[in-house]
Amino acid sequence: MMETKFSVAISVYEKENAVFFNRALESITEIQTVKPSEIVLVVDGPIDDELDAVITKYEKKYDIFKVIRLSKNVGLGNALKIAIENSSYELIARMDSDDVALPSRFEEQLRAFKENDKIDIVGGDISEFIGEEKNIVAYRRVPCIDDEIKKYLKKRCPFNHMSVMYKKSSVDLAGGYMDLFWNEDYYLWIRMALQGAVMANTGTVLVNVRTGSDMYKRRGGKKYFQSEKFLQKYMLNHAMINRITYIENMLKRWIIQRLLPNSLRGVVFRTLARKK
Repeated sequence: MMETKFSVAISVYEKENAVFFNRALESITEIQTVKPSEIVLVVDGPIDDELDAVITKYEKKYDIFKVIRLSKNVGLGNALKIAIENSSYELIARMDSDDVALPSRFEEQLRAFKENDKIDIVGGDISEFIGEEKNIVAYRRVPCIDDEIKKYLKKRCPFNHMSVMYKKSSVDLAGGYMDLFWNEDYYLWIRMALQGAVMANTGTVLVNVRTGSDMYKRRGGKKYFQSEKFLQKYMLNHAMINRITYIENMLKRWIIQRLLPNSLRGVVFRTLARKK
């Protein structure tokens, strides 16, 4: 059994489902082979009584919860920045408020850090389900080795955000989370790569993720496209990609995010960006 202490950073806001939230907390407190030392939960603005009841339940049951309540909603990037700032330990695992961590998730990530202390961030693959957790419809696989991750980063996000564990000092060195519409994670990985961070993925599924048409809806529209354009320009300006790659990346994103309706966008994601 590993003894390394680590924090878990998680944010919840008013639109979350209390049942899903409860299941997410259950998966990181009750079924893990290695339990977290601390869970930093940022309540991002006012929430309803059902969500509040879930928090109260876990606060009473576990003394590892550090709950930070914000008076107004500040968005995921800003909420996670607050969570990182208030984490007590160097290693921090990221978790979403409606997904399910697999039992060996933290154990596998801690092992990776133990085997190579130069690593700054470790993520993993995800399975995606609709409705029942056993109804897995796709997998998102990502590269495992540092150079392959950084090559992949030039075209697409190389980590599944809800699966990562990173060193607090490495995140801070890159400037921490910054607010960017649906892309606060990708933006952070780019800046960490520019700082020379050593990156890895386990090659195993670490989190089972809720999905559906709403997820594909979020992956489109003018605001999301502008967010993606910002990242591509950022990489171009920092010589991470050349102009040809920039044009190719933007053309693909313009077609998928601006031209396709949600239904077709979902087909594209499931066939081109996911695996059965």
